[in-house]
Amino acid sequence: MATKIADIAKAANLSSAAVSLALSGKKGVSKENRSRILQIAKDLKYEQNKIKNLTNPSKSGTILFLRIARHGHTINRDHDVFIADYIDGLSEGSTTFGYNMIMNSFRAISVPKVIESISGIKYQGIIVLGTELSVEDFTAFEALDVPIVFIDTFQDYLQFDFVDMNNIDGIFKMVNHFVQQGYENIGFLRSNVKTGNFRLRFEAFKEISKFLNLKINSESIITVDSTFDGAYEDMKEYLNTNPSLPDGLVSSNDIMAYGVIKALNEFNIKVPEDISIIGFDNLPLSSIMNPPLTTIKVSKHEIGKTAIRLIHNRIHGNINAPPVKVLIGGELIIRGSVKPKN
Repeated sequence: MATKIADIAKAANLSSAAVSLALSGKKGVSKENRSRILQIAKDLKYEQNKIKNLTNPSKSGTILFLRIARHGHTINRDHDVFIADYIDGLSEGSTTFGYNMIMNSFRAISVPKVIESISGIKYQGIIVLGTELSVEDFTAFEALDVPIVFIDTFQDYLQFDFVDMNNIDGIFKMVNHFVQQGYENIGFLRSNVKTGNFRLRFEAFKEISKFLNLKINSESIITVDSTFDGAYEDMKEYLNTNPSLPDGLVSSNDIMAYGVIKALNEFNIKVPEDISIIGFDNLPLSSIMNPPLTTIKVSKHEIGKTAIRLIHNRIHGNINAPPVKVLIGGELIIRGSVKPKN
């Protein structure tokens, strides 16, 4: 299996963003860490064409990848592996079409400031990790007269290209799996952070529950933070009120499920004996935790490659053509966090 940025980050005990900066020769990484990252990449036989793709001029031009953390509740170290898969897909796609890719990370600054900071860079297109962007943030990009593709988010009515996971498809597979296992009392772990994907997943849960003739109990909609520590603390607070719990929980993502399961264990509520949980993202920890987490797997690598293909088509086609919005379907990975009902 080919070495990925996430593998290098794990071996170096550094973030995926730091690894990408080091491989691309950009500032923001100490000399010592840069040398260590490059040596680990060499030892792990990380594909040299990927490193070249991040550093060398290209006949096709340059694509900017903007990693914008507006509040940091979802773009953070908890999700580093998740984001690294996007970067690997973007890198592979850039190599295929002959682009140089430059990654820029921004934290807690406005989108107009982001746009101002890249004004001195010559580029042919931009791919934006739009997870934490608001509608106002999206519209700020309208000032740029270059092809732009947003990933990890989706807006029906905005005139941009988007590549995202199919949230409705994923939630249907989660809820339907519970139904097939004999569940009727199914709850939802809702994030208190407003992102496009979290909103779509909650709306999908309500619509699919209605479609499958399931009654939604308002007490079974549990709102927690989207970080591991935040979900853990919020779930403890919820459990201290001694409410009745649903038989199964659909979680907005894996990270929230991890924090909630930790809280449940402290209250001696066992998964899946007392309550079953399904996550969304298939992060690496999901396969090795106890119990292993049933979850939705969507190829972030494929999303990254698709984004490069879209932007390549824009660069060499009609930039003013109608927007293209691509949704990538997911696969339910069945593990040990769901127990069939008797």
